Amino acid sequence: MGAKKKHYEKIYKDFTADISKTFDCGRFCAPLNGGEPVCCDHGHAIPAASPAEWKVMKKRTDMWTRHKPVDDPQAMKEVLEIEETCRAIVCKGARHCERDNRLMACRSFPFFPYMTKEGDVVGLAFYWGFADRCWVMSNLHIVEKKYAKQFTAAYEMLIFADEGEKLAFMEQSANMRRIYSRKKEPIPLIGRKGEFLQVLPKSGGKIVPADPADYPKHGPYVSDEAYEAAVAEALEIYGPGEPWD
Repeated sequence: MGAKKKHYEKIYKDFTADISKTFDCGRFCAPLNGGEPVCCDHGHAIPAASPAEWKVMKKRTDMWTRHKPVDDPQAMKEVLEIEETCRAIVCKGARHCERDNRLMACRSFPFFPYMTKEGDVVGLAFYWGFADRCWVMSNLHIVEKKYAKQFTAAYEMLIFADEGEKLAFMEQSANMRRIYSRKKEPIPLIGRKGEFLQVLPKSGGKIVPADPADYPKHGPYVSDEAYEAAVAEALEIYGPGEPWD
C-alpha cells in the first residue's frame, strides 16, 4: 500500500505552518550561497516527489518541472537514483515560490520524522548532512510548536498509508543513532508538541528532556563573528547577489 493523491491533498491543506513566525531562515543562509536559500537550491539537494505527489502538484501549478540535468555527472547520478522510486523535480527558485504549492519535502526541510526502534514517531530530527549550511539546525529554539504538531500529524498519516516511507524513516533514524553514538553526542530532537528533547548516545535510543541552549551550533553559525566572516568570504566569491522577498 502506498500514499495516494488524497493523502497529499490533505497534507497540503493541513501542513501550512511556518517553521518560525519571527525569523525568515532563508535570509541567514542565502548570503552564504549567492543569494539563494540553501533549501531552494537544487545544487545542494534535488527535490523528490512520489508519483502520487507529483500527480497532485503538476495539476496545481506550473512552478515545478521534471529535472533533467545535462553535463553534470553527479546530478545525473542523483536523478537516476531518485527516479527509481520517485520523481526528481525542480522549482523556479525562492523568488518565485508559491507557498501553497510547496512539496512536502519543502514544508518539512530540514527535518524528517524521527522514529524509535519500535516504529513510533516521537518528533523531528534534522538531516545532519546539511548542518554546516542550514541556519535552522543551529537555532532549533525558533521552531514553532504549531509547526511541530502539523509536521508530526502529516508524517504519521503518510507513514500509516505507505509502508515504504515508514521503513525509510526508520532506517534514517537508526543511521542517525549509530552516527551520533560513534561521535558520543546526543541527537537534538523537537518533540511532537514542540518540546525539546535529546537521544542519548550509546543508550539504546533513550530520550530525555533537553535545554535548547545546549544544542550545538554548526559551521558558520557557531558565532556572530564566524557568520560575519563567512558572509564576507561569500561576497568575494559570489558578488552581492540579488535581493529576494
